[in-house]
Amino acid sequence: MRRSPCLSLLSSALLLAVAVPVVHASELPAPVDQPYPGTLTLAVDLTGAPKKIFRIAETIPVTPGPLTLYYPKWIPGEHAPSGPIQNVTGLVIKANGKQLAWRRDLREMYAVHLDVPAGVSQLDLSFQFLSPGDGGEFGASASSTPNLVDIEFNQTAFYPAGHYTRQITIAPSVTLPAGWKFGTALEIASQSGDTTTFKPVTFNNLVDSPLIAGKHFNRVDLDPGAKVPVHLNVVGDGADDVKLTDKQLAGQRAVVQQTLKLFGAHHYGHYDFLLTLSDHTGHFGLEHHQSSDDRLPANFFTDDTMHKLAASLMPHEFVHSWNGKFRRPADLWTPTFMEPMQDDLLWVYEGLTDYWCGVLTARAGLWSPSDYRDSIASIAAAMSHRTGRSWRSLQDTADAAPLTYFGGGGWINWRRGTDFYPEGQLLWLDVDTKIRELSHGKHSLDDFAKAFYGMDNGSYVTRTYTFDDVIHTLNQVQPFDWASFLRQRLDYVGTELPEHGIERSGWKLVYTDQPNAMDKAMEKVRHGVNLAYSMGLSVGSNGRIFDVQWDGPAFKAGLVPGLTVVAVNGKEFSADALKDAVTAAKGGTAPIELLVKNEDTYTTYRVDYHGGLKYPHLVRGTGKDLFDAIAAPRK
Repeated sequence: MRRSPCLSLLSSALLLAVAVPVVHASELPAPVDQPYPGTLTLAVDLTGAPKKIFRIAETIPVTPGPLTLYYPKWIPGEHAPSGPIQNVTGLVIKANGKQLAWRRDLREMYAVHLDVPAGVSQLDLSFQFLSPGDGGEFGASASSTPNLVDIEFNQTAFYPAGHYTRQITIAPSVTLPAGWKFGTALEIASQSGDTTTFKPVTFNNLVDSPLIAGKHFNRVDLDPGAKVPVHLNVVGDGADDVKLTDKQLAGQRAVVQQTLKLFGAHHYGHYDFLLTLSDHTGHFGLEHHQSSDDRLPANFFTDDTMHKLAASLMPHEFVHSWNGKFRRPADLWTPTFMEPMQDDLLWVYEGLTDYWCGVLTARAGLWSPSDYRDSIASIAAAMSHRTGRSWRSLQDTADAAPLTYFGGGGWINWRRGTDFYPEGQLLWLDVDTKIRELSHGKHSLDDFAKAFYGMDNGSYVTRTYTFDDVIHTLNQVQPFDWASFLRQRLDYVGTELPEHGIERSGWKLVYTDQPNAMDKAMEKVRHGVNLAYSMGLSVGSNGRIFDVQWDGPAFKAGLVPGLTVVAVNGKEFSADALKDAVTAAKGGTAPIELLVKNEDTYTTYRVDYHGGLKYPHLVRGTGKDLFDAIAAPRK
């Protein structure tokens, strides 16, 4: 009997469907802490990176029977289930040259299931990772241009379920466009032409070891003569972009020395800063134990203003080798990349790191003491005007990090975002100054750094901690009711800023009509204007309103984020025109008139504000100046 074409196709589809039974997440194999038999191999072809196509070939030793493969989902340092599986295409799995059917788990999208036929000892996977376009963050970030590529290996590999990732060994290799050079914490086993094979590593360490490469590459030694080397690897879209001045190099070397003096130990066999300078990739930093993936605008080394604004990024990621990698909150350590991470201690993991990155940027001379105070002033002003504090605690911004990292735009003051970073600086300044006050200057948070992170010199083994461990060590440094001290600030809901480290350090926050140096630099780079502390909005260079203070003057006039200011008091919009209007309205009664575009509708809004421009500054208050003591370089 002759079958119709439609019936034949339907029969084939049914055969494929029944070949792989449906498995749900509740049935996924629990991981065991035992070695996975055999070694996986991974070959990443980056010759298509200029076109944003990474081609991957992977082999996985197997035994016959049902098998589940995972694609990394919860990526350490990203604090969210952000593994970019949506950019994986063309997945073909073969055994002995024959293509196998596979099926995605219906409840866990990062798991695929298949049956390994009898007589098969190895699976051969091939697929592509399609790098996103411009901008973005983490897995959603553009990772390549015609001149360079950044690769986080979690983007390029599947791994077998049922084992701790530290028990799975994989041998990676990378093929680059001709003439490109690279930097990575991975150690080279061999090289042939444009292909480099690295020494086998555990799967968790592969994910923890990104690689950058490019046509324009520079590598400098940040700790000459040291037994444990530290290097800065730079790729950029232009040859001049990757060059450091002698002063900049001295500053980066000072960061290394000041950090080592802070902690009194290190926890890596070698360390590589991986710095990408481009206007066509995302801009952020992502920590790793023996390296950091740092991505900044192309002019970081060639523009003094940009260099000042972004100077604290690499110190932040370097500190993470101690705080976040060597010492890690217990609920942020997981046996594979599938288990949800719990972010409640991010105010330590990220907040304390952010505090020390500012301190170390000053101690290394990348910021002057005045720059450091201006940075704190800007943070204190922003956090003082977090209208969302009336309903959302600082603790909740950490608890909900998977939401706050990838939340919607606008209303940042009312929503609250990842405030455990900036307010974390104020929280730990509060702790630092309280230790100094209680001990009459004999102890400081530096003592906590050595006690909490300075053990096991040279050890690469992660040591987890809990809230109680933090409290215990603080009490070793300086006895006090630290649990209540921290909880009062973390859980506070209200209208006041709960941290008081600025006042205890002998300074106070005031506002004038002139921006401080850091705010002035920010306005210069962004070409916008931040009037959050005066008329209650911030606007981009094109007039688009980025944020509006909830219940502030602009809000009460009817303005919301996303609208575009076209004219100010009858004149074409510009940042200067808006500031001039605020200045002119001071002490008067006439409102500031804004012609605003909402899609294709134009409306005039009248903002009843007469307090003039307001920018934050720190000025001396009463008591001893602790800022100088905190920011002074250690001998």
